Amino acid sequence: QVQLVESGGGLVQAGDSLRLSCAASGRTFSNFTMGWFRQAPGKEREFVAGIRWSDDSTNYADSVKGRFTISRDNAKRTVYLQMNSLKPEDTAVYYCAADQWGVGTPWFGAYENWGQGTQVTVSS
Repeated sequence: QVQLVESGGGLVQAGDSLRLSCAASGRTFSNFTMGWFRQAPGKEREFVAGIRWSDDSTNYADSVKGRFTISRDNAKRTVYLQMNSLKPEDTAVYYCAADQWGVGTPWFGAYENWGQGTQVTVSS
């Protein structure tokens, strides 16, 4: 398994940027497809972005395409989520997740390892 710790959340205004980080420890980080999910109050957890272990290919939810960028640094065992042009509807707890040898599915059930989450609040 891999242990995940997110950081970088906070309170920002609409239009601002934030960068979330997720540090991993445990098994070989480069073998894990990494994903970011979010959950707003009263809503289901939803996929935000993913980056595949095999080729660093990425995929995004339609709601964040063109605004968010996921990246990884295997040497630092860290995955990032750069969030630009933030909107109030981006307000949620953001979770980092890891799926060993994963194909990058947006289905949260495929991810075996989860961080504790970091709060992102965007004011209008």
